[in-house]
Amino acid sequence: MKPEITTELLAGRVEALPVLAQWFKTEWPAWYGPGGPGDAEQDLLTYANQGSLPVGVVVLYGGELCGVGALKAQSIPSHSHLAPWAAACFVVPRLRGRGIGAVLLSALECEAKSLGYSCIYCATGTAESLLKRGQWSFLEAVTLDGKTVSIYEKALDLLLPS
Repeated sequence: MKPEITTELLAGRVEALPVLAQWFKTEWPAWYGPGGPGDAEQDLLTYANQGSLPVGVVVLYGGELCGVGALKAQSIPSHSHLAPWAAACFVVPRLRGRGIGAVLLSALECEAKSLGYSCIYCATGTAESLLKRGQWSFLEAVTLDGKTVSIYEKALDLLLPS
């Protein structure tokens, strides 16, 4: 039997912030590691919000915390006219490839819909296949901090089922 994949708002799981911060530091050491410009704890605390941007979502696999992502107002400085952004998405490496990232993105899409957005955006250098499988559309490639990243968008159906 396959373990259930569920999501919750980060605001309801603030006790997980130290673990999530360590994940960010390990996954993105140039940004969140020693000497990096980012502050994982502060960013995650900012995402522990509900009802407005930014908002964070955690993913559980069989009840085990295994991922996190955020819906933010801004991500790529050159594209500040676009919002909101699926960002800071992370799945524990040993559990990747099990559909957890797709569930995480879907939860962020639902949050965007609930806030009244008709589109959602994401920039990635590593998750292009995940976004394509989720029906995201490629917009353009840009250079960010010396690396090429692809920007994707997804139109959101704002009609609620009857």
